[in-house]
Amino acid sequence: MAEVFVEFAEPVVMKDGSAYIARACGGPADHGHWHGWLEFVPVGGGEALRSSRETTQPNREDTAYWATGLTPVYLEGALDRALNPLTRTPPVPSPEPVFDGPAPEFASPPAANDAVLNPFSIYRKGEAVLRSQLLALSAWHLVNIITAYGLSEQRLADLNATPAPVLAELIVAAVRQRAEEPAAK
Repeated sequence: MAEVFVEFAEPVVMKDGSAYIARACGGPADHGHWHGWLEFVPVGGGEALRSSRETTQPNREDTAYWATGLTPVYLEGALDRALNPLTRTPPVPSPEPVFDGPAPEFASPPAANDAVLNPFSIYRKGEAVLRSQLLALSAWHLVNIITAYGLSEQRLADLNATPAPVLAELIVAAVRQRAEEPAAK
C-alpha cells in the first residue's frame, strides 16, 4: 500500500508564483521492489499533481531513505515535470507491402516487336549478314532479341552479364539450329 514518507515544510514556488506542498511517496512494485514518486498539493487549494516514477528501490526502507535526501531544486524540477509531462507519440504503423512476394526470377519475354530486328528474317540473307548486323548492336538490344524470340534458356540476369559478341554468337547458333530443324524432319 502506498504511503507518504516525507511532507516538505517549505512550499515549492514556481516562476508564476503558484506554490505547492511537496510529498515524497512510495509504494510496492513488482518483484518486491518499491517505486517512489512526488505529489504536489496546491497551497491555496485545488487539484493535486503527481510526478511519474522518480525512483525504484529494492525495498521500503531504501525508498524512505531516498525521500529524505530530496533537495528543493530537485522538487522544483519534479514539479515542472508533473506540470509538463512527457508525451509519447504513438509509433507510426508500418506500411503494408503492395505485393505478397518478390518478382519472378525470370521476366516475361518482350513482344517480338520489342526486338530491334528479326534474326530469322536476316538469317535467310546469310549467316554472315546476320552476324555483322548483330555485332553492330549493343548488348541490351541482343538480350531483347534473345528474349523476344526465346533463343536461350539462360536467366535474364545471366544474359545481361554476358558480353555482346558472345550474345551475338548465341543468337546465330540458336537461329541456325531452328532453321535446320525442319530440314532434319
